[in-house]
Amino acid sequence: MMKHLLIVDLEATCWDGDVPGLNRRQTVEDMEVIEFGCVVAEPDGTVLDAQSFLVRPVLRPQLSAFCTQLTGITQQQVAVAPVYAEVVQAVDAWLAAYEPVCWASWGDYDRHQLDAERQHHGCAPAFMGLPHKNLKQLWREGRAAKRRSGLQAALAFHGLAFEGRHHRGIDDARNMARLLPWIPCNTLGFNNSTVSGISKK
Repeated sequence: MMKHLLIVDLEATCWDGDVPGLNRRQTVEDMEVIEFGCVVAEPDGTVLDAQSFLVRPVLRPQLSAFCTQLTGITQQQVAVAPVYAEVVQAVDAWLAAYEPVCWASWGDYDRHQLDAERQHHGCAPAFMGLPHKNLKQLWREGRAAKRRSGLQAALAFHGLAFEGRHHRGIDDARNMARLLPWIPCNTLGFNNSTVSGISKK
């Protein structure tokens, strides 16, 4: 079976201000995943499969207006979505057709959020047993230390425009895959060299 890379981008409940009922800003312990944006890709950025899994939050089930405006995910969508444990099973079933060597995200937030969810729900997607790769960190290596490294800025550095809606998990994950040609394969757990049909800056 061919080896692949799993890219994950989470969206979660969030607030523009203090957490409802608490006199402080949010942490990953307060937030709940409302979307798994998942992409299976080859190291050259070719997308083999992509899936969005919406999740119904239970701790604070009412999405804030800020959260909906940021992600585009509506209250109606999450209200009919499965709960976290059921979505974990769905993600595992979907990913069973592939053999990722690692899972990756843009930064470490997604890993920390999934660790918090494991504590809350007592379960985690099977891919959490794989090595995690911070694509933001890997992309920055060899580039100017002070260069902006947000996902949109990284795309712009290579002359690419963001495709889809920023802060929607599935779209963010797809756009991360477009940056794989500029991330050395060996840093992702692959032996072959970086593949790219586009000249690098």
